[in-house]
Amino acid sequence: MAKNIFIEIAKVPFKINSGYRCPLHNKNVGGVSNSSHMNIPCNAADIATKDSSTRYKILEALYEVGFTRVGIGETFVHCDTDKLKSQRVCWTYY
Repeated sequence: MAKNIFIEIAKVPFKINSGYRCPLHNKNVGGVSNSSHMNIPCNAADIATKDSSTRYKILEALYEVGFTRVGIGETFVHCDTDKLKSQRVCWTYY
């Protein structure tokens, strides 16, 4: 069985709250009209975080493997590899 590189680095599980979204679901959850969650193939994920320590470990792992687009929410971390959008950015949902 292949090991998950994120879990090896972060030492915490990555629980995905949101991956691909159809346009209607994206609208219903308040997603932006050009959300990377609607790309096919999907290149975005929201990862659940239960506290700031877990959030830090997830962020550290994402940066270590090369993610350059990250959003930080109170209960999740967003990451995507959308090359059509600005790179080397980090934003918040607060």
